[in-house]
Amino acid sequence: MATVTYDKASRIYPGSERPAVNELNLEIGDVEFLVLVGPSGCGKSTSLRMLAGLEDVDRGRILINEKDVTHLPPKSRDIAMVFQNYALYPHMTVYENMAFALKLRKTPKSEIDRAVKEAAALLQLEEYLSRKPKALSGGQRQRVAMGRAIVRQPQVFLMDEPLSNLDAKLRVQTRSQIASLQAKLGVTTVYVTHDQVEAMTMGHRVAVMLDGVLQQVDTPRALYDTPGNVFVAGFMGSPAMNIKTVPLNETGAHFGALNIPLTREQVAAAREGGDGKVTVGFRPEAADVVGESADALPIVVDLVEDLGSDANVYGHADLPGGSERFVVRTERRNMPHMGETVYIRPQTTALHVFNAGSGIRI
Repeated sequence: MATVTYDKASRIYPGSERPAVNELNLEIGDVEFLVLVGPSGCGKSTSLRMLAGLEDVDRGRILINEKDVTHLPPKSRDIAMVFQNYALYPHMTVYENMAFALKLRKTPKSEIDRAVKEAAALLQLEEYLSRKPKALSGGQRQRVAMGRAIVRQPQVFLMDEPLSNLDAKLRVQTRSQIASLQAKLGVTTVYVTHDQVEAMTMGHRVAVMLDGVLQQVDTPRALYDTPGNVFVAGFMGSPAMNIKTVPLNETGAHFGALNIPLTREQVAAAREGGDGKVTVGFRPEAADVVGESADALPIVVDLVEDLGSDANVYGHADLPGGSERFVVRTERRNMPHMGETVYIRPQTTALHVFNAGSGIRI
């Protein structure tokens, strides 16, 4: 069992002025499943590799179980890493791949056999133990890579986009297996992905990064319901939140003919550094499609995405400053047609309001 602490940890690559990871402060609890998520180049994989000992820490510290491991080699950190590309030895069988690390430790053969067979049973790999990796599917190879990590019984599992090489259906299936496996084994796990759906469905907590800086860390539900800034609001959720910066008046946000009311406190906070504007967001499911009305926003439908049980309606509306795109979710029986004009009204109880200058939640 282990805790992990990033204490103002930074990584600056030679020749680069901007840190790849900038003063990362993050506490990961014992037995926690923490997901690092963000767009490409945000520093999430670098953060994981710093913890693994594969990247230097130029400033700050990293601790595992309150022990400073900042300058320890990877083999001395008691971690096991699962890579995106499986990293299996092609000339070895599944059994030999899973047993390899234990053989290097000179573990007795009987213990190796027990550990490999237990992990194989856990991962439903018993019938593949004598096969070589080339005879396995992508999902099976990924399970072998996980089995190799499990038999080592490390303090911490590190997983770097382990599902990105799998097809969509297998990815959904495998992520549920990983989440239930982590709960069963009770091992602290740090998991990197660029897929926010993966992050929302797997992590106990999710840490969102951008340009090497930690933006927010919280439970998936809290990130979805109360994003701390505009970036987190737009990144978490699929389809993405409708976020628009519009003129601010005495009573609220001015969406063309539609005025969205804000509280006095929100209007006052938006004025500070907002340059007369406010940024307002609402989720696709937090807007009602209504009949033609003066207090609703007219949207010209560009695309209807039929999801079976419901539909996503993509369209555009003319706002001050130009045309803006919107997406709303509606019941399937109310699906409009392309080119049709529909009227939407955001639910005032589900609005997200941000300062237009700083992007911070109000």
